[in-house]
Amino acid sequence: MKIVIFGAGALGAYYGGRLLESGRDAVFFVREKRAEKLKRFGLAIHSPNGDAAFTEVPFATRTEEIGKADLVLLAVKGYHLRDTLPALKELVKKGGKVLPILNGVEHYEVLQKELGKENVLGGLSYIMASLDEHGHVIHANPQDALLFGPLAPSQEDFCAQVEDLFRPASFTAIKTDAIETAIWEKYMFITAFSGVTSAADLPIGIIRSHPETLEIARQIVKEMKRLANLYQVPLTEEQVEKTEQIFQALPEEGTSSMHRDKKKGLPLELDHLHGAALRMAERKKAKLPYIQFVYQLLKPYEKGLKPSETAAP
Repeated sequence: MKIVIFGAGALGAYYGGRLLESGRDAVFFVREKRAEKLKRFGLAIHSPNGDAAFTEVPFATRTEEIGKADLVLLAVKGYHLRDTLPALKELVKKGGKVLPILNGVEHYEVLQKELGKENVLGGLSYIMASLDEHGHVIHANPQDALLFGPLAPSQEDFCAQVEDLFRPASFTAIKTDAIETAIWEKYMFITAFSGVTSAADLPIGIIRSHPETLEIARQIVKEMKRLANLYQVPLTEEQVEKTEQIFQALPEEGTSSMHRDKKKGLPLELDHLHGAALRMAERKKAKLPYIQFVYQLLKPYEKGLKPSETAAP
């Protein structure tokens, strides 16, 4: 089975590297700038689960360079989604089924409309990773779960093949028939976690030491649970409690990729996560005051603000 890793940011590079490590037939589909780094520095993973390094990395910058595709692991930022559609359509024509591991849920509507419902699987990941200046992966802790599953009964056999495909790789691959609920559970967590760490500009350890600030995250979790229920996704109070327990278990220095991006002056997935939640709530005539508050605070940073642009005169 031919795997196309669409994007070689921290997530794509980690999971793609692990698949290469296990001997799978995988190729990275990347932009020219990332291709140059892969040629110059190769790919390396620095992880508590074991390091890996590749001096020669298979990659393509045009779909014409890819003969066939069976599985397309889509690992891009939400704000790049629209730009990926022309290439994704070509890869689907080559036989590919798309497994997105983006945060949020709104992208499923876009992908299913543009690529066909039968060609889009459900997926998400739980991992804290970033790239260093060479484009090598810095994996922060042992957690590296990739969850996936069918969004339609017709995809069940293919997902079983994907399960076999992932089994030798040294990351935690979990096939679930409740993938929609799992996607929303992650969405509930990441909306709160990214929102509070980015708005407060602090890691979770300091936020935990101030109950008033942590309460913002707790209220966002509750708002996301209510939103999911409005869309007939059965998130429960037990899952709310589980999410709150995750906040308590995270390492002191733990923070979100959105917070890291904000500190680097990079664009934020604000519209893709918080903005999407507000749009979905509006369709149901519901209010999400804590999410709206965080969204409004972070809006000036959405397109990326360099530290020099935010310094007081």
